[in-house]
Amino acid sequence: MQTIIIFAIIGFLAQMIDGALGMAYGVSSNTFLLAAGVPPAIASASVHTAEAFTTLISAIFHWKLENVDKQLFKRLIIPGVIGGVVGAYILSSVPGDKIKPYITVYLIVMGLVILWKAFKKVAPVHFDGLKTWGLGLVGGFFDAIGGGGWGPIVTSTLVAGGKNPRLAIGSVNCAEFFVTVAQAATFITMLGLMKNWQGIAGLAIGGVIAAPLAAVVCKKLPAKYLMILVGILIVFLNIRTLILM
Repeated sequence: MQTIIIFAIIGFLAQMIDGALGMAYGVSSNTFLLAAGVPPAIASASVHTAEAFTTLISAIFHWKLENVDKQLFKRLIIPGVIGGVVGAYILSSVPGDKIKPYITVYLIVMGLVILWKAFKKVAPVHFDGLKTWGLGLVGGFFDAIGGGGWGPIVTSTLVAGGKNPRLAIGSVNCAEFFVTVAQAATFITMLGLMKNWQGIAGLAIGGVIAAPLAAVVCKKLPAKYLMILVGILIVFLNIRTLILM
């Protein structure tokens, strides 16, 4: 029970960040699991299994609060699922540590771009079907490989391109449910049933409680401040990752 409570607190805090800012549930949860000595594949599998529950609740509330661009949401699902399944399959066989430094540097740059654009008016960039498809594919792949990254890669790229942060966050969160379910199913198929059930249960419980609260926070916060928070979060988390490598 103590283990479940600890993981529930972690899941709650991670989902509050993810639901409000569109990222970092997997990054923060996975960081804790790896620090506790859980192997990368099992850690990523545990996080995504728990996320199947939290992303469902998050998606429902984002949809009800009209935080979703339905066209963008539809364009992200299929490539995200494909990328997630491929990434989960590879991680189950080959460690993804060698890829992390490159993604970390990319995310730091994206965070700085978002911070710059938060203080400067920019013309919105149109994300057509091909660009969105590629973004979803890359985001799903590295999310599975790194145990987190769907939000930081997809949300940060959309926001940096001028997409309204509230709609970007809501759309990405809704699509994440389908991506996460596909990843969890792949991990379970490759690795068998999860032995870390207490951690999964705790992460799921905490995340489910936080999901509706985070969706409300996302709707209430002004776009400019959301961009500043997203930018700072990305830069901070990834500089920390580089230091610890």
